[in-house]
Amino acid sequence: MSWLQALVLGLVQGLTEFLPISSSAHVRIVSTLFFGNDAGASFTAVIQLGTEVAVLIYFAKDIGNFIAAWFRGLFSKAARKTEDYRMAWYVIIGSIPISVLGYLFKDEIRSSLRNLWITATVLVVFGLLLGLADQFAQHLRTKLQLKDAVGMGLAQAMALIPGVSRSGGTLTAGLFLGLDRASAARYSFLLALPAVFGAGLFSIPDVLDRSEPNAASVPQMIAATVVAFVVGYATIAWLLRYVSKHSYSAFVWYRLLLGIVLMGLLSMGLINPT
Repeated sequence: MSWLQALVLGLVQGLTEFLPISSSAHVRIVSTLFFGNDAGASFTAVIQLGTEVAVLIYFAKDIGNFIAAWFRGLFSKAARKTEDYRMAWYVIIGSIPISVLGYLFKDEIRSSLRNLWITATVLVVFGLLLGLADQFAQHLRTKLQLKDAVGMGLAQAMALIPGVSRSGGTLTAGLFLGLDRASAARYSFLLALPAVFGAGLFSIPDVLDRSEPNAASVPQMIAATVVAFVVGYATIAWLLRYVSKHSYSAFVWYRLLLGIVLMGLLSMGLINPT
């Protein structure tokens, strides 16, 4: 892997991780279209650590409150009635589906599911679903319930397929369940933490395997992760402001256009789907 490719992919990861347009799809497409190869699922998982560190720092106070409330709740009945205690459990419960399915289908995630025909198809399909949720669901609730954690957790598991979008899937589920845009986005960010950190740490040995084609060096991986962190932090702040005043329609149209263009490039044989 060249330095230019590593830095560009870190930038792409930071820009797209929190937008409902699929960061894994963008890293896959940009890597293939401009550099002639697939950077791989392991590299993608590792540089996602940068964007998740951005979430940790941006929501540090909230996360600290959740963790403290969860431990207090182990011994205090009163603590178990707090919103912070419930939120801690909602993040844990919502993380179970992607953790289980990610482990069971790890080989498929790294191989067959990275086919660009699949990516193009789910970009369109889940773009349409996001559009329907954004336009027709009631966005009234601000407080999460157990059903939201389960529904959004299952939706997050779908993001194991490049093109679905972790944030897009969870946001779509949250909107269909009746959450307002800002509340769904906030939980989406928090929900990603356990799964993404787990996948990233688990994938580090694979990225460091220099026998793999197009393997990134340690300095390249670190640089890409740092770029993803810096850009991702700015993206979080921007998106939370944006969704408080706007719909997701711009992202829906972008997904549809990208999916159709990608299908066209694949049909003409201009890029390799595998």
